[in-house]
Amino acid sequence: MPKREAVTRRGMLAACVRRYFDGCNEADREKLYSCFAEGVVHYFPPGVGGPYVGKKAIADLWIESVRVNGSRWTIDRLVADERSAAIEWSHFKPLIGECIRGAEWYEFDEEGHMTAIRAYYASPRDKTHKVNELEGFPYETSDYPIVAPEAAPRSQR
Repeated sequence: MPKREAVTRRGMLAACVRRYFDGCNEADREKLYSCFAEGVVHYFPPGVGGPYVGKKAIADLWIESVRVNGSRWTIDRLVADERSAAIEWSHFKPLIGECIRGAEWYEFDEEGHMTAIRAYYASPRDKTHKVNELEGFPYETSDYPIVAPEAAPRSQR
């Protein structure tokens, strides 16, 4: 991809993430929908709920959070390349006096719509689980390692 197109694509994906957060903060269903591909999936850590599948499910989640918790979100850091974006965020819940911090990874289709959102919360590891990973995320079919790599021979350590 030529450099000019790559910069434009990165900018387009970053703008989509910012529009998504604007839609969350404004509880604006149409703005949220404009960010999503059909079949978008939002994954969360175990015990949080989800995964949420589809535009309506994700929009309903954040619109209800604004109504019940007074939720407001900030993008604290954002990076994007030609295929994906990642952020650190803060989720303030003023009506119940909470704040959650975390990070998300976004994947996009060719048109620049979100196909997947993977949320990671800033929290301790759950030692009751042998594997700490997102609930419902298809690690085995998504090119993630499932077993530990072999150790290097002692002479190479």
